[in-house]
Amino acid sequence: MSVSSLSRMATPARETIWPQPQWRPLRLADLVYVAALEAQIHAAPWTIGNFRDALAAGYSARVGERDFRIVAYGVLMPAPGEAQVLNLSVVPDARRQGLGRSLLRQFVEDARNLNAGQIFLEVRTSNIPAIRLYESEGFAPVARRTDYYPSASPEGPREDAIVMRRALAAGPDQVKAGADGKS
Repeated sequence: MSVSSLSRMATPARETIWPQPQWRPLRLADLVYVAALEAQIHAAPWTIGNFRDALAAGYSARVGERDFRIVAYGVLMPAPGEAQVLNLSVVPDARRQGLGRSLLRQFVEDARNLNAGQIFLEVRTSNIPAIRLYESEGFAPVARRTDYYPSASPEGPREDAIVMRRALAAGPDQVKAGADGKS
């Protein structure tokens, strides 16, 4: 093989190792900063009031920090027998580093610990990276909400949402309830 043919060969991709963030509960003191991130990330952002209401309701809300900077955050709403991911966001310069997957897995574990039999989320039809992430974590589309999201541009059309669901393995409490016929 000549040197010129070797130089045309693809080099193997190098895997970048990103430091894991410190995950902790979302606090009232974080709300101004998180709402500012939210406004930069989303076309229809949550307000400080939305985040405050989620905390007041006792929802599972987390942030991931790196170097004392919030780089990811999310909110999980528990309900009888199920849970719903209401918000899962990663700042643009920290995407594709596994943070969304890590937070999603934490929410799945939270849902299991709350004896949820299933977990739901909604995602824009155009958000292909998120859809691929959710599918790789066992979520499957179950419904479509027409014109659910506001347009990402001022003059653009509204966008549909895909509702995705993942069944959760029964926890010990659910197995016991099922075994004796009581729920």
